[in-house]
Amino acid sequence: MNSGIAALEQAYHILFLGLLIILALLFFSCLIRAVVGPRMADRIVAINMMGTMVMVAIAILAVMVQEGYLVDICLIYAMISFLAVIILTKVYMGVYMEWKNKGEEKYGDR
Repeated sequence: MNSGIAALEQAYHILFLGLLIILALLFFSCLIRAVVGPRMADRIVAINMMGTMVMVAIAILAVMVQEGYLVDICLIYAMISFLAVIILTKVYMGVYMEWKNKGEEKYGDR
């Protein structure tokens, strides 16, 4: 009976490892989108996706190594990632509105 449980644990380990590899590939594709992205909105969404994938990877690692403190780290990372995206969006909107107002002043004389 113990061999069945060991085989199941091995299958879960392989599954989790496969998921982590897939997440790593997706993470690097989002990193490329964040660097190359044609618009700032694409970059912000890519950064948000990277944060979400890191949280999922930490959660998978928490299950793999059976450590509860990793879930706490995952929650803290979620809050930091959320705040980072909000701050990036706020800064981008401030720069965009400044650029837009500057353009209206420049061409408002016509």
